[in-house]
Amino acid sequence: MAKPRFTREDALSFHKVPQPGKWEVTASVPMTTQRDLSLAYSPGVAIPCEVIAESPETAYDYTNKGNLVAVISNGTAVLGLGNLGALASKPVMEGKSVLFKRFADVNSIDLELDTEDPDAFCAAVKLMGPSFGGINLEDIKAPECFIIEQRLKEEMDIPVFHDDQHGTAVICAAGLINALHISGKKIEDVRIVLNGAGAAGIACLELLKAMGARHDNCIMCDTRGVIWQGRTEGMNQWKSAHAANTSLRTLEEAMDGADVFLGVSAKGAVTQAMVKSMAPNPVIFAMANPDPEITPEEAHEVREDAIVATGRSDYPNQVNNVLGFPYLFRGALDIHARAINDAMKIACAEALAELAREEVPDEVAVAYGQKLSFGRDYIIPTPFDPRLIHRIPPAVARAGMKTGVARREIEDMEHYEQALKGRMDPTASVLRGLNARARAAQATMIFAEGDDPRVLRAAVQYQRSGFGKALVVGRETDVAEKLAAEGMAEAASELEVVNAANTPHLDTYKSFLYERLQRKGHDQHDIHRLAGRDRHVFASLMLAHGHGDGMITGATRKSAHVMELVNHVFDAGPHDGAVGVSVLMHKGRIVLIADTLVHEWPDEEDLADIATQGAQVARELGLEPRVAFVSFSTFGYPVSERATKMYRAAEVLDGRGADFEYEGEMAVDVALNAKGQESYPFSRLTGPANVLVVPARHSASISVKLMQEMGGATVIGPILSGVDKPIQICSTISTVGDIVNMAVMAACKAKHA
Repeated sequence: MAKPRFTREDALSFHKVPQPGKWEVTASVPMTTQRDLSLAYSPGVAIPCEVIAESPETAYDYTNKGNLVAVISNGTAVLGLGNLGALASKPVMEGKSVLFKRFADVNSIDLELDTEDPDAFCAAVKLMGPSFGGINLEDIKAPECFIIEQRLKEEMDIPVFHDDQHGTAVICAAGLINALHISGKKIEDVRIVLNGAGAAGIACLELLKAMGARHDNCIMCDTRGVIWQGRTEGMNQWKSAHAANTSLRTLEEAMDGADVFLGVSAKGAVTQAMVKSMAPNPVIFAMANPDPEITPEEAHEVREDAIVATGRSDYPNQVNNVLGFPYLFRGALDIHARAINDAMKIACAEALAELAREEVPDEVAVAYGQKLSFGRDYIIPTPFDPRLIHRIPPAVARAGMKTGVARREIEDMEHYEQALKGRMDPTASVLRGLNARARAAQATMIFAEGDDPRVLRAAVQYQRSGFGKALVVGRETDVAEKLAAEGMAEAASELEVVNAANTPHLDTYKSFLYERLQRKGHDQHDIHRLAGRDRHVFASLMLAHGHGDGMITGATRKSAHVMELVNHVFDAGPHDGAVGVSVLMHKGRIVLIADTLVHEWPDEEDLADIATQGAQVARELGLEPRVAFVSFSTFGYPVSERATKMYRAAEVLDGRGADFEYEGEMAVDVALNAKGQESYPFSRLTGPANVLVVPARHSASISVKLMQEMGGATVIGPILSGVDKPIQICSTISTVGDIVNMAVMAACKAKHA
């Protein structure tokens, strides 16, 4: 997977615009009237103050303490950059705060303490304890991180969690549970070798031992080799606790016959010879970042039976801390926990492992472009999985209540899970997944309307986000002027601007176009005007000749007019197999609606074509299509003449031998509601439909826009399917973000084309 490309200016601008930093404080109560102000501050605020003074536990009821975590660092181990100091660590800590909010709806504030003295650090954090429901320690160098965390755990009555240690340990443990499940081994029997005796490595081994791994089966190594009983060089009390009674002295010796390797060390620390010497079905977690101890390709070259995980997103089985810390704190906060203990961490790991063994939902399939299933290449859930928010915190909360660290008991766990589902909108994860697929495709995207500032900004964003190369159709001077007016003058030199005057292919384009249109009333003058002056036609010609992988247009012209121009170059008419499919994402559900672009009033043959193309788009998104021909009527009632073509369309597909589920005609509530489908046991659909084929374009447009405006659905599309090349037609009200999303969809389709 290509790494995102951005400039130094991009990174600085991201942290500065629209305002400095990555988060802000907003009021959660009304602040518009004098009464509001009186309640929020004096004199009304005195009442909860008095109640909390009498009963301190009520602070969780009347303040934000119960949903507020402090992310605290002294900047002594910032990412891989070393000791940058407290102030320079602030961007990282702000980022961690944003992750808490994004993944688990936990409010978080970053605090940077300007001291390397553990005593001063602990004193400062302890004094701030009443403000927060939990403390997340971050980027503190060893061994001070061990000292600080242990002391704060002993002295504070809220969870204190050093994510660099325990976050990695929890996700590692989750993956190992499933790896051993696949290989048919038990944790108490396997030989484990860990390389990297820092904070994360020690925490990994401690948690695995708490889960049943035997001390005499665990070998810890550092840069000097095996940590053995009696060794004095390079030792400290935390390493000594894991010293093994063994004659082994090197990592190579330790790896011989080992069942499990855990690496939190450095690139290249493990050789193919070491992997080859391991036991059958070896488990290799090479978690060094950004480059693992050994790559999956290198490991599988010598051991096809190996189960491999890394810390990287471009390989299967990513050990990613974001799967753990947000949900651990979510569960801990919701029981007003005094601590996050081993039982809660183990519960988190076991819940993650169980989730990976279940059927993967549609949202994850869309994110990855394929249907994932439990196995050697899928032992850890993906961060895109929308079930994390309502599956992991309840497991953590149960463990906390069972082990006595909860101040608050959750009586109705089912109601709690439903409340968690309502906290998060999963569509953001879907869009992130599509972005990842677009980056992998690295498509060259043609932006046809280089005279529009929105399009230019979208082209710059597409290219700077690492999706691929952006080609802008326009005039160089005009593009430069418009970007300068947008405050992006430097971007003009980054974009390649293409037009009829600077392309060497114009004669080829005109010959091609004349061949297509000479019997459709167009003479040579018409062809020159279309190819040389119309940006939509010129961009289409570029795409048709392979001078780009996809095309974005429609932001400045009505879609019907744009379709007419595209049809000069491509067969994209109502009877050419072209279909517009809009993707609706709302409250965790994904539904495709077709046709929203091409067919004004389709007949049954057209509807069958639309269903086929809709099913194809669903599969390209990673969904298994279930198509419903929707109507006012459901299986003949009430009788409606306009419903006739809808059930005949299903008969057309019968004759074609379609290879996907379809049924009709039916009302929308029957199509989408599993309960509604129970009244029709003869239906061929095995579950709620995810592709709706509607009777006419106007009904499709009304449905999509109503859901977008009133229902709050996220809409991507319409996606133009059934055309040789990826072409996306935006609406004239598209924002820069909308245009980028359409370009991302085109890039994803370019990979399939």
